[in-house]
Amino acid sequence: MAFQILQGVTAKMISIRSLVEVVQDGKAGEAATSAKQIVQTGTDVEEIIEALTVGMREIGERFARMEIFLPELMLSARAMQAVMEILEPELQKLAVSVQKKGTMVIGTIAGDVHEIGKNVVVCLLKAQGFEVYDLGFDVNALDFVRKAEEVNADIIGVSSLMTTTMPGQQDIVKILEEKGIREKYHVIVGGAPVTQAWVTECGADSWGENAGVTVDILERVMAEKRTNDATV
Repeated sequence: MAFQILQGVTAKMISIRSLVEVVQDGKAGEAATSAKQIVQTGTDVEEIIEALTVGMREIGERFARMEIFLPELMLSARAMQAVMEILEPELQKLAVSVQKKGTMVIGTIAGDVHEIGKNVVVCLLKAQGFEVYDLGFDVNALDFVRKAEEVNADIIGVSSLMTTTMPGQQDIVKILEEKGIREKYHVIVGGAPVTQAWVTECGADSWGENAGVTVDILERVMAEKRTNDATV
């Protein structure tokens, strides 16, 4: 019996790893088919997404090192999106009974078309009970602030894949400061070139190193906010 259980665990790990590889290779059709098959086995969807997140971060790092180029990156992104279309309904099932934890506006900053990591973060946050407004990619800094004010958001999330677009993350903080509303929002930044040093320099509040870390950070942020609100 123990051997059979071990075989099952090993087979599941191999299946997930195979899915990650076909996504990295940009094979959207094959990736979608594999995702459906894995979901049907009852595998934890969040476990699948965590593995995919690591795999896609590898792709982002390869792109940053110029080991792959934009066409390969976009193929991987399309394959990832095909898989997320399979996984997101499963995540939403998990979110049905979850109490709303907070409201977030998120997007990729102007000049940048990277959405891989952002899309994963959006799906995970929705599954954990966050209300998320996804602005997409190539979004002007002022539009982040306008949307946050419109929906009374708690959090602004800004992704950037390229070092040339990172200053746009800082622009959002500056706009908030100029409008006198900086303290209303937790600003979290993310993307392959982002570091803790950049968080400090640009004036953001935190760094979403990967999708799982981002969710953990924002859950803590909103838990602290609820506690503080309750004591006021």
